Amino acid sequence: MLGYNSDPILCAFLIIHRYKEPMTPATEAFLERNQLPESYLQFAQRWFEPLVDQIFQQYQMQKRPLVLGINGCQGSGKSTLADYLCSMVAERHAIATANLSLDDFYLPLKQRMQLSETVHPLLATRGVPGTHDIDLAIETIEQLVAGNTTRIPRFDKSIDDRVPEKDFDRVTGPAGLIILEGWCLGALPQSDSDLQQPVNDLERLEDEQGIWRQYINLALAGGYQQLFAMVDQLIMLRAPSFDTVFQWRWQQESKLQEKHSQTNRSGLMTEQQVLRFIQYFQRITEQSLAEMPGRSQHVFQLDLDRQISNHTAI
Repeated sequence: MLGYNSDPILCAFLIIHRYKEPMTPATEAFLERNQLPESYLQFAQRWFEPLVDQIFQQYQMQKRPLVLGINGCQGSGKSTLADYLCSMVAERHAIATANLSLDDFYLPLKQRMQLSETVHPLLATRGVPGTHDIDLAIETIEQLVAGNTTRIPRFDKSIDDRVPEKDFDRVTGPAGLIILEGWCLGALPQSDSDLQQPVNDLERLEDEQGIWRQYINLALAGGYQQLFAMVDQLIMLRAPSFDTVFQWRWQQESKLQEKHSQTNRSGLMTEQQVLRFIQYFQRITEQSLAEMPGRSQHVFQLDLDRQISNHTAI
């Protein structure tokens, strides 16, 4: 988890007055995991408390596990929101929860290198559709819904590879609430004509023939839509524009570098590398910012400082 000073939606919420409600083991553990002050709970109460109640009500009505999706660009606050909702629902309503990130289903480095050699060099870099093990993601959710003991894969960004299977997390079902968060969660493919014009230097200079773009789009139109269809409700943490992504993503990377300062982690990036890295996500992010609010059940609009300016619900 990211620290308070770099986390999405959170870093600007240093509230002067401390949280007034009694602390519980769940809230204490949540704050510790995310390196947050108690004042964060006051912010969460204002914006996210209605979601906790709504999740419980929908779970009771549909009498089956609820799958909640969270979309947001890098650094927007997806992981913290997912952790908060899981923690509160589990504590208050005694519902077992499972917290999944689309990032943890990235293909191992070896497989991405194979794609870079057989399809396009840009596919060596994790992130875009086509670089995830979507079959594994679907199978994992199906196992959780069925109530089976499920192994949850984890991806270590500091080494740019999936952790060994022996280090996978285990969840014993059934899970009443399953949260899946990801930067492209719920994204739609584009038309062939939309793919023709490059959106940045990465596409213009390193994907002149559009092979990489077409591969991503085809992947997004395939198994990703099957995965996204498993989501009962979609929450969007909407950035002001794509221009803010670099600052937020660099703060994430800086925290990773601080965390692993005493070790040699080849997966960590410099500022220039981050600037190039975010270009991989520009096309889908910009499209999602434009059209996804209209089909999301909840949209939390963020400002430049990652504060929530308003919330709309369908």
